[in-house]
Amino acid sequence: MEEKLGFLKVLNKAFTIPLKNPHFIIFAVITYTPLFCFMFTSETIFQKAFLETAKILSEVPPSPLQCFGCFDSKTLGLVEKLFDRVSITYLLMVLFCLGILNLLDFIAVTAIVDSASLIYEGKNTMNLRHMLQRLTKETRFKGPLITSVTVLLLASLIVSGLFSLATYSYIAGTYGFFMAMFGVLFLALLAKFFEWSAIWNMGIVISVLEEKQGDVALLISSYLSRGNRKHGFLFVLVFFVWTIVLRLSCLYLRWLVGGSGMVVLAAYASLVCFGNVMKWVVFVVYFYDCKRRCQEKKNGVAEESHAIA
Repeated sequence: MEEKLGFLKVLNKAFTIPLKNPHFIIFAVITYTPLFCFMFTSETIFQKAFLETAKILSEVPPSPLQCFGCFDSKTLGLVEKLFDRVSITYLLMVLFCLGILNLLDFIAVTAIVDSASLIYEGKNTMNLRHMLQRLTKETRFKGPLITSVTVLLLASLIVSGLFSLATYSYIAGTYGFFMAMFGVLFLALLAKFFEWSAIWNMGIVISVLEEKQGDVALLISSYLSRGNRKHGFLFVLVFFVWTIVLRLSCLYLRWLVGGSGMVVLAAYASLVCFGNVMKWVVFVVYFYDCKRRCQEKKNGVAEESHAIA
C-alpha cells in the first residue's frame, strides 16, 4: 500500500513533474502560446472597459438608498452612463472572447493532463516530438469536450447565483439584516462552488485519461473524492486566490501606479498561464491519490469480509 498524499505532498509531487522531464516545460509553452496571445488581447479590452467603469463610478459618489430596491436620479443616471459607454464591450467579451478563450484553454488542458499523467506514472523518457504526436494522434478530445461543456454550464449557473446574491447584498446595504443574510448565503454558495469545482476539475481529468464523459465522469469524480474533498477544496482555493491577486495587482499597476500597460499585461497573462498549467498538474496527482485511496478502501473491505468468512 502506497502512502496517502497530504495537501503539501500533492503540491510537491505536482511541482516535481516538470523537473522530471524538461521537455514537458517546452510542451506546455507551445500548447499555451495561443491561449496566452488571445488572453493578452482580451485582457487589454476587458481591463480598458473595467478601468472606464471605475472612472465613471468615481465621478459620482454613491448616495444612500431611501428604500429597499429603490434608485434615485443620480443612480439611474449612473447606470445609463455605464450602459452607453461599456455595455457593448462587456457583451462582446461574453459572447466572443470567453468562447474562444474556453476553447483554447480546453485544448491546452487536455494536452497538459495527458502528458503530466504519463510522466507521473514513470514514463519520463518522452521527448517533445512524442508529446506533440500524442496530442495530434492519440489524445481523446470528444469525451473531455462534452465534460468541459457540462462543467461550463454548471459553473455558469453557480456564478449567476453568486452575482445575484452579491447584487442583492449591495442593494440592501442600508438594511443590516438583509445585507448579512445575503452575505452569508453568498459565502456559503462560494464555499460549495469551490468544493464542486474540485469535483468538476477531476471529472475533466478522468475524461482525458479514461473513456468517461459528461455526467458519468462527474459522478465517478464525486465517488473517488469522497473522504478527500478537503484537499480538492484547498487546491481550488489556492489557485483562485492566485488568479485574484494577479488580476488586482495588474489593475493596480495600470490604474494607480501607471505602469506600462503592455508589460504588465504580458506578465499577467504569463503568470495566469503558469498557474493554469500547475493547477491541472496538481489535479492529475490529486486524481491518482483519490483513486489509490478508493482502491485501498476496497481492498480493506474485501480483506475484512474474507477474514469474517
